[in-house]
Order: sequence, then C-alpha cells, then structure tokens
Amino acid sequence: MGGRQVVYTSQQRIENRADRIEIPVLLDPALLRAARQIYRTYQEVHPERIQRPLGVAINRSTYRGKLIFSGKPILLPQESFVPFSQIETEIY
Repeated sequence: MGGRQVVYTSQQRIENRADRIEIPVLLDPALLRAARQIYRTYQEVHPERIQRPLGVAINRSTYRGKLIFSGKPILLPQESFVPFSQIETEIY
C-alpha cells in the first residue's frame, strides 16, 4: 500500500517509521491511589529530601510498592509501574 508501517511494541507505544507517538497507559484507580499514598508517606517521612522520583513500582495484588529514583525499572510479573507524571496530577 505504500503507506506507513505501524509496529506495536511491548512498551505500549506505537512506532512509526517517521515519528513516535506515546499512548498513555490507563491504570487501575486503586493502583494509582496506592502509588499516591506511597509517595505522600515518603514525603512525610523525608521532608528534607526534594528529589523527585521517576515513579512507583507497585504490586497489583498487595498494593505495596517502592519509589524508583533512577534507571529503568525492572518489574516482577505481578508489578506495575506508575509514572510520577500520573501521581502528581492529583498532588499538585
């Protein structure tokens, strides 16, 4: 057809030969609430630290998670990554 080729990748984005378009991932609202609570708790316990995290790696069944500050997160099969951009939309 002479058009553009679209390739779906495991990173949930559409790649085009000419450009990339990021598709936002819709998260479970309970996961998002848990990630925000984890971040709020971190802020309360460490008010002197102003380093902004990349996001939260969170277990989808237990809702326990850890803040990720650097690097690309390596997730276990039962974990999801909640980017800080989604966490901060309600906080700020």
